[in-house]
Amino acid sequence: MGLDFRKLFEQRTLHVTIADGMQANADPRLMQIIFENLLGNAWKFTSKVADAKVEVGMGYIDGAATFFVRDNGAGFDEAYSSKLFAPFQRLHSEKDFPGTGIGLATVQRMVRRHGGRVWANAAPGSGATFYFTLPD
Repeated sequence: MGLDFRKLFEQRTLHVTIADGMQANADPRLMQIIFENLLGNAWKFTSKVADAKVEVGMGYIDGAATFFVRDNGAGFDEAYSSKLFAPFQRLHSEKDFPGTGIGLATVQRMVRRHGGRVWANAAPGSGATFYFTLPD
């Protein structure tokens, strides 16, 4: 990955679990951008959690390879999930969690470019899981 989150935030500890054997037939550069954005969000939104955890994995939903990034951070109210992937839309205050509001819109664009889809599940204070599919 291009970003080294440890250098950006040296004072934080984050427990990361990455599943073995994940594979996709996808553009490597676009996948890097997707994961940088999803992991960057997980890093940011777990910043106020004492025992921050992130899990990256893959499974199958309705026969489609489905990748996910799950965290135990701030989460969000799913009633506002329609705003998640729109550019410059934010569900949290910029003073609480800085950013431009473009990361998830970028993820959606890259996933759609591969013919997949992206969505999320979350609850306030209980973290979030972002999923995306890629066709075979």
